[in-house]
This record gives sequence, structure tokens and C-alpha cells, in this order.
Amino acid sequence: MNAMNAIKENKTALGIEFGSTRIKAVLTDLQGNVLAVGFHDWENSLVDGLWTYSLEEIHAGLRSCYSSLRESVAARYGLTLTRVGAIGISAMMHGYLAFDKAGTLLVPFRTWRNSNTQQAADELTELFQFNIPLRWTISHIYQCILNGEPHVADIDFATTLDSFIHWELTGEKITGIGDAAGIFPIDSKKLDYDQEMVDKFDALIAGRNLPWKLRDILPKVLVAGESAGVLTEEGAKLLDESGNLEAGIPFAPSEGDAGTGMVATNSVAPRTGNVSAGTSTFAMIVLEDKLSKLYREIDMVTTPDGYPVAMSHANNGTSDLNAWVNIFKEFTELMGYEADMGELYGKLYTNSLKGDPDCGGLLAYGYYSGEGITHLNEGRPIFGRTPNSRFTLANFMKVNLYTSLGAVKLGMDILLKEEGVKVDRIMGHGGFFKTKGVGQRYLAAAVGAPVTVMDTASEGGPWGMALLAAYMLDKKENESLGDYLEKRIFADMAGSTITPTAEDIEGFETFTARYRAGIPFEKAAVEAMDW
Repeated sequence: MNAMNAIKENKTALGIEFGSTRIKAVLTDLQGNVLAVGFHDWENSLVDGLWTYSLEEIHAGLRSCYSSLRESVAARYGLTLTRVGAIGISAMMHGYLAFDKAGTLLVPFRTWRNSNTQQAADELTELFQFNIPLRWTISHIYQCILNGEPHVADIDFATTLDSFIHWELTGEKITGIGDAAGIFPIDSKKLDYDQEMVDKFDALIAGRNLPWKLRDILPKVLVAGESAGVLTEEGAKLLDESGNLEAGIPFAPSEGDAGTGMVATNSVAPRTGNVSAGTSTFAMIVLEDKLSKLYREIDMVTTPDGYPVAMSHANNGTSDLNAWVNIFKEFTELMGYEADMGELYGKLYTNSLKGDPDCGGLLAYGYYSGEGITHLNEGRPIFGRTPNSRFTLANFMKVNLYTSLGAVKLGMDILLKEEGVKVDRIMGHGGFFKTKGVGQRYLAAAVGAPVTVMDTASEGGPWGMALLAAYMLDKKENESLGDYLEKRIFADMAGSTITPTAEDIEGFETFTARYRAGIPFEKAAVEAMDW
């Protein structure tokens, strides 16, 4: 079926993902071929010490992104988009959106980037004997309780960004199990929140006389392939400001960006892994067995169909790298050249390959916010070198690319070296890998193993969400998500694999040793740069 017929006959799937700096929509046919894309760029704000996006920004971004997609369909195919086969919403995981019974937002959205929940995370980790990261929704809920915030008594629904948008579009208070795993620990056998831990939490807060128990306020957990409602009339008006989109379109369970990253890289089966590298960077390996002990550096989440996953999650990825590229853009314009950002990224990334394997002794931390893996609750982007460092443009770009993987590398070392976790393949996706052969080569050096990047890698999470919508719409009876992806989506898909050289591995290990040793440098910057 060609693209025009697929659109006309609603044999399509739409994934919309709210990333940290870009909202992106991807429309595919039911074989996963990309038919059109839409974009809206945005940025979080630091308000009263907390990272947030306003409801107005969320709604405007949703409409703008969909309008961009709608206009792309009209320009490419001469068609007015009135309906699609299925829709799925995904977003950056974790954080805290709390609503009262009237659906009013009680406090501004607190994103995953906030690290003001240390006390809550520590107490819950001890209570559950399960790592509860600072950014998880349950950490935010409990920290609000500990702080005595008055809005807590009025909570009727506490959820994440993708679940909130799904609720607005369908009226259903649900979320996919992968996203739910960043709200509260999951029982992978029962495919639901861990009831023993739910009971412990309810007992913990019993003396506070709140009018709710935990399950009363959390979204219902669904797994990939289940029906998650349909687009309402109100949802259609919210999504499509042109008024052309029809209500009644089925929705897949919403998901977090970790889950869509797994799908986008065909990494949902045991012994598969992927690294999603962008504004935040995280590595995930689907496990065969439980880890031997609790690690505060490792999060336990799930695939969209419920398999346990060990995640090394870094709050900070390419934000500082992007800031440096913008400085070079300013310079080129100062010199009288009109800089194309795609070309600028490509040239700077590719030139980094000329750098020394260890980055010439340079060191950088792109910490815009706190970093759980290195146990810092605040961040300061800093760059350092010694008088003997080889300060070249190639090494400068290389160290900023390396450091985008620095914190994730520490977590991966725990899994691969200390725990001996077995992985058959590691896939890369996200903007970090867009320049062919650069980010991929550096990730291979970091993990000491071959890394594959598919030709669809730059489409990333929204494409993965579209695949989840297509799976719900078109799966065969008893067809697992893993089989669907392996046999029907990725069977003939092109990609490239890079195997690291011994020199590259040694160079990244040298950089990593410096990265570990320099963490007090970053900590001192946080303490000293208080302005």
C-alpha cells in the first residue's frame, strides 16, 4: 500500500512525544514506514527553584506540533488529515502533575529534572529496599507530604506528562506499564504496581489523615497492545486547531520515553539493550535475572510489555554540547557566514574524530541539573583543562561528546562489569547519533561492545510510540510485542554496526577515570557558583 492510500484508508499510526526540548509527531503506515513528521521546539523554565513547563506551553506545543504534521501531510500528499488509524502519546518520564476533583492543576508541573526530593527518595528506598530515584513521581508525592504542602489533601489524580495529555485527549486516567515503572515500582509478574510496596506506602502515610490511598490517585496500568480509549470531541478540538480531525480514533496506552526508546531500537527482549542519547541520556538492558543487590545508581523499570529492565539514567546529556554548538554558530555569523545548524553539527562532530582517544586530557561536565548517578542534587556546566592538555577544536568537541555519555557510562559499568549482565546487542538512537559514525563510535568505546544504529534512529521515541499504536491496531492473536517488532518491523530494516577498537576503548576508559576523579571539581562548582 502506498503512502497516499494508507492515509486515505486510515492504515496509519501517529506517535507524539514530548521531549525536553522538542515535541515531535511521527505518522507511519502499519509497517512502520514514516509518512510525515511534525515539530515544535520548546524549553523548560526554572521557576521558584523548580524546573517546569506551564500548561499553556504544553497545550500550545501539542497544537503546534500537530499542525506542523498536518501541514506536512497536506504539502506532501495534497490530503487533509481528518483521521488516523491509532494514536499514542509519549513523553519524558517521571515528574509530578497533581489535579483536584475538578481537574485543576494544584501546583506547577514539576519535571524529572528536579532534585528537591532527596529525603523522600532516601526514605522510600529504605522502606521498599528498592531504588527509588529522586525524579520518580512517588518521590515527588512523598516529598510534598514531608514538606507539609497544603495541596496534598486535595489530590484526586497524580500523574506524568504523557498520562496527563492522554487523559485530556481521551478522558482515560491510564498509563503504559513502562511509564508506570517511573511512577512507582512494578510487579512484572502481575503487570501492575507492586502491591506489597503500595501497602507499605499507605501504612507510612496513614497517620497524616489524608483522604486518599495511593491507588486512588495513580493512573491505571496498561500494557502494550491493550486499548486505552478513543479521542473525544474535546480532545480533537484540543489537538487540531483546524477542526478537521474527527473524534473516535483509538488510542494505545501512553508511554514514557524510555519505553518508546526500547521499541524504536527493537530492544524489548531479554539480553537486548539500547542507549537513548539526547537532552537526557539513558541506557537500558532487558534482564534475564534480578540484580544481586540494590544500587542507587541503577533504576529498575520495565519494557512496554512488562519485562524488567535495568536503567542507567543520566539527567544531563547534550544540553551543554548544544550550547557550545550555538556559540560556534554565533561565531560563523560574526564572520559573515550563514550557518546551517545541520551542517554545523555534522562538521563539528565529524572533526572530533581527529581528536586524541582520551580527549587530550580535557574534562567537561554538562550538568545543567543534579545527577543521581554521581550523587549531586544540583549541577553547574563546567569545562576544565591542565596546562599540559591538548586544547584543540577536535579534542574540545570530543570531550563534550564523551561527557554526554559520562554518567551513563558509570551505571553501565556496574551492570556489565560488576553484575556481569549479558547483552547480545546494544542499539543507539536519538539526536546524538544523527551524524553518521560519530556518536555511535563513542558509545561503542564506552560500553566496549558493538553498537548498532538503525536508519530510523533519528526518528527516535515518537516513531517508537507510533509503532506501539500500530501494534495495538494490527497485532495478530497472541503475537508478542517482541515478535511483532522482530518479524514485522525490523526484519528488513537497514542499519550499521560499529565495533570499537582497543585504542578507542582504552581512550574512553582513561577519560572515565578522569571523569570519576573530577567529580569533586563539579561538586565544588555547585558550592562556589551560587549565583
